[in-house]
Formats: sequence, structure tokens, C-alpha cells
Amino acid sequence: MTDTDAARARLEAEREATLERLASLSDDFDSVVEASRDTNADDEHDPEGATIAFERSQTGALVRQAKQHLEEIGAAVTRLDAGAYGTCESCGEPIGEGRLEARPVARTCIRCAVTRR
Repeated sequence: MTDTDAARARLEAEREATLERLASLSDDFDSVVEASRDTNADDEHDPEGATIAFERSQTGALVRQAKQHLEEIGAAVTRLDAGAYGTCESCGEPIGEGRLEARPVARTCIRCAVTRR
């Protein structure tokens, strides 16, 4: 298996895991919304209302995060197809294999990632 094949397999595995997480989060979100229909609609005075609103907000944020990650995976596949995958977008040096294994969508090397903070 070439490095490109390994990277593509890693990105595909990442995409599959993210799609599974997104499906689960979507089910969770639907469950929270359904539960809120069965409760008092007055979140301000209902002790459970605040919890339901928080859960809905938190789950919604996790759904948005998963969708953003899918976009990052798509961008990484585009870089792979263009021959730029694994090259730091800041300094142009190679991104370490360990970093790409841990974070397949990485756009920068560790040194540049730390410097950007």
C-alpha cells in the first residue's frame, strides 16, 4: 500500500466514523426535541426545561461540529488528490506521519500549529 493509499484509507475511515457519529447525534437531537414536546413549554419556570434546552443546544453544537469535520475531511481528500496532502500550509514542510495518523485532516505541522495559538 502506498502512502497515498494509506492516507486515503485513513481519511475514508475518518469519514465513516464521523458519519456514524453524525447519525447518532441526529438521533439524539430528535429524541431531545421529542422529549421537549412532552414537557411544559415554559423553560424559564420548569426545572426540567432548562435541562432540555441545554441538551438541545449541546447536541446541536456537536452536530455542527461533526458537519464541519466532514468538510475538513473533504478538503483533505482534495489536498490528497492535488498532491498537497501532508505538506504544512504555513511553512511548506512535511507534516509528521504521527500527526497525520492522529489527525488525518491536519493542515499544519505541529510546530506551526503551536505557533498559531
